[in-house]
Amino acid sequence: AALVLGGFDINGPHLFTVYPHGSTDALPFATMGSGSLNAMAVFEAGYKDDMTKEEAMELVCRSIESGVYNDLGSGSNVDLCVITKDGAEYLRNYKFLQQKTYQRVHPVVYAKGTAPVIKEKVFDLSKAVTVTEGDAMDVS
Repeated sequence: AALVLGGFDINGPHLFTVYPHGSTDALPFATMGSGSLNAMAVFEAGYKDDMTKEEAMELVCRSIESGVYNDLGSGSNVDLCVITKDGAEYLRNYKFLQQKTYQRVHPVVYAKGTAPVIKEKVFDLSKAVTVTEGDAMDVS
């Protein structure tokens, strides 16, 4: 899916997926992104009709965790959005998964001799490059 769209109307909650070519699906659960196959596996194993809000939030959290832990491009935390008849609740950093175990000091300063120079060759670029002046590029 290129877009997952959720909402609530007089008929209850709805979840749709929209694909780049325009087709749509109405489903009880949906995933998208690079970790979507891992997340879908968790949904398929754990979804049941008439889940409580807490059960649904836990299932979504576990599915996102699966995507994050099994795909390098899937981020490092769990954000949830709970949509009910009363509105939407955004839960940023619902669960932070990959806390850094160190604190980097900036700038990093390496002691002289840390990386020994084995061979050095210096080029005089002024002899290899010809600079010509011209009209400025239009960047408007």
